[in-house]
Amino acid sequence: MPRAPDARGRGLLRGAGGADLTGRAQLAAALHATLLEPEAATRIDVPGAKQSAVLVPLYLDAAGALHAVFTERRPDLRRHPGEISFPGGRRDDEDPHLCATALREAHEEIGLPPDAVELVGALQPTPTFVTNYAIYPFVGLIEPGFAWVIAEAEVGRVLELPVEALRTGHARRRLVRRGMPFRTDTYEVGDALVWGATARIVADLLERVPAAAA
Repeated sequence: MPRAPDARGRGLLRGAGGADLTGRAQLAAALHATLLEPEAATRIDVPGAKQSAVLVPLYLDAAGALHAVFTERRPDLRRHPGEISFPGGRRDDEDPHLCATALREAHEEIGLPPDAVELVGALQPTPTFVTNYAIYPFVGLIEPGFAWVIAEAEVGRVLELPVEALRTGHARRRLVRRGMPFRTDTYEVGDALVWGATARIVADLLERVPAAAA
């Protein structure tokens, strides 16, 4: 499974200024040590009749704070309106591997080219219990200040959430979906509420980030 090339120096910034490259290199090395190998992760079997993949884009801002990039679906969609997830989707027959799925979907949904992503590893795959998907998350480093180009038919907005804010925003909450109440882990940052399979992916990321950021 090929590794996407480093995105440094690609001139795709909004003028925010790149993060310290030494800090990014240290983060990349630490993440390599704590994340799953992408190829090994794809061999992990989880429940789900359909395979999908998501990209977990991470970046360091100019102050050295780590951020994760999410998408929020448009609120007027029939399926999963307003839900927050990482960019990704179902594997196409043309995708050579699941990592290619994650990179393709991120390009289609938020305009992030595959060659602007430095793949650093994978997280534990997780199932979706209603839609019967097996989701394989891949983690990539990108430059801060990227000029997002969203797929307006599907994506309402891109969210760049500080990882530490996600950590402090964790809570067990009572939600109601399709008339059914349930308690679940959530992460709230401002007006963004992350739950479901995405929250499980975030939980795995947060368990691995302390060692990566040390």
